Amino acid sequence: MGGAALTACAPAPSASLAKAPDSSAQGVRAVAFDLFTLFDPRGVDRRVAEVVGENPAFAATWKTKLFEYSWLRAASGQYRDFQGLVQDALLYATRAHGVNLVPTARARLEAAFVELAAWPESRGVLAALRERGLRLAPLANFSPAMIQSLLTQAGLVQEFDDLISTDRARSYKPDPRAYALAEASFGLSRSQIAFAAFGSWDASGGSWFGFPTFWVNRFSQPDEVLGVSCASGPDLEHLLRWLESLGVSPAGSGRQLSTP
Repeated sequence: MGGAALTACAPAPSASLAKAPDSSAQGVRAVAFDLFTLFDPRGVDRRVAEVVGENPAFAATWKTKLFEYSWLRAASGQYRDFQGLVQDALLYATRAHGVNLVPTARARLEAAFVELAAWPESRGVLAALRERGLRLAPLANFSPAMIQSLLTQAGLVQEFDDLISTDRARSYKPDPRAYALAEASFGLSRSQIAFAAFGSWDASGGSWFGFPTFWVNRFSQPDEVLGVSCASGPDLEHLLRWLESLGVSPAGSGRQLSTP
């Protein structure tokens, strides 16, 4: 995708528990990020290749089952933290593909999610957003220890005002209780919190909740058929341009936003 579609997310009317954006809110004052908008998830596939050899089917089963388990546990109220789900989904993948892992190999695979490389523009865009007076936090399904470890190894932990794990809600996105953690953390209305999503399903969930939502569609994926149309672009530079279109301006322009 060569550019960003600078339109607000527009969910179709529904009977969802999520509320509509608060029209009285005075502009975007914070940004919450899915971690894969900041970090390249393909590092997991590379780690699989290093440990078990080129095996795309194994990697795909592991990742697919991981997200299936998070959604199933959120829907059924049977919470287990994300590190536990990483382990459970990996065990399923080994059984499904007949892969035997010695303990050291299993540990190397389980660590893949906290050793991902940041996307090239992540550091610069985070700094630019802070210069614009915005408050920042990841809003991630990762466990608290996983978020801390990933951001620390990348040298990015200092860029954030809070590290929001859905563990606080004992659930996972797209449960509205997971998105609501950002409101509690920032002390802002959901319409004042922009949400940067990596997956189209997460963009839909954030939009349904009432966030101004931007889909960082790095791999040019099609929209989900969920009645939601979001602003989108291929990287965080396009997120920055979208935020500027909403009135978030560079320092010195006379219009930058201040923190509460």
